[in-house]
Amino acid sequence: MSDVHVLTPREVPLGGPRAMTVRRTLPHRDRSFVGAWCFVDHYGPDEVDSTGGMDVPPHPHTGLQTVSWLFEGEVEHRDSGGIHAMVRPGEVNLMTSGHGIAHSEVSTPGTRTLHGVQLWVVLPEADRDLQREFQHHAAPVVPLGEGVEGRVFVGSLAGHSSPITTRTPLLGAEVTLAAGATWTVPVETAYEHGVLVDTGRVTLDGTTLERGDLGIVDAGSDELTLEALEPTRIVLLGGTPYDESIVMWWNFIGRDHDEIVAFRDAWQARAERFGEVDGYAGRLTWLPAPALPGGRLRSRTRHGRED
Repeated sequence: MSDVHVLTPREVPLGGPRAMTVRRTLPHRDRSFVGAWCFVDHYGPDEVDSTGGMDVPPHPHTGLQTVSWLFEGEVEHRDSGGIHAMVRPGEVNLMTSGHGIAHSEVSTPGTRTLHGVQLWVVLPEADRDLQREFQHHAAPVVPLGEGVEGRVFVGSLAGHSSPITTRTPLLGAEVTLAAGATWTVPVETAYEHGVLVDTGRVTLDGTTLERGDLGIVDAGSDELTLEALEPTRIVLLGGTPYDESIVMWWNFIGRDHDEIVAFRDAWQARAERFGEVDGYAGRLTWLPAPALPGGRLRSRTRHGRED
């Protein structure tokens, strides 16, 4: 059995027009990435009538891909690449920011419960200035074992693949397990893997994970074994170890403090780098960046912030 490193979530109030609290496991002080997955927010189920749902005005990104995956609800996406699309359960939306993009996210009027994950993938140095891109895929439910089924939204798992293209080798899948089900699945030995528990309780290679936990197994394992202690849904993430050093701040990924300052200045100046989002009808037409911290931003490697 592999060693499992467990990250427990911290609650983060997103504030602003979006009165939501999310459970964040990545980035973490002890771990920055699982493969190139660099950001894991888990939210809901939130009753929209109580929380106000999701209303995120146009905001920027650089150097990353966003991956939106819902269990319940519906979210309207608009971006400065001219894309207007819906995020629905079982359908992945992957947006590549490349050099720069702006987008908005709003839960639809008919949504009563909002429940899902928001994920980011860091782009490698060679690809971080790509053109904007948007991909969509409705992932079918596939059988994975007795009492186990899932949807593969990125990469390949157990003979099932997604057509979504990524810039580093990645895996992303939703897996549901009936109570008492045991699932041993062959995996890529070159990948490190993360198991995020959405609902229920599960053991990963003998280590118990509670709801919201992210259990991480380093590269080198050729299989993972999960046992559901109750009806359970997980998100399985994986990828080859990401060894570049980055700086993450607000919605930007760069390579050093000065780049982040330049990105923020460009956004505040409404620079052409990020483009314009058409059709957003929320309370703010543009989300200003927060103030930078007093000191220089520190870079991150696979195992947390550098000193």
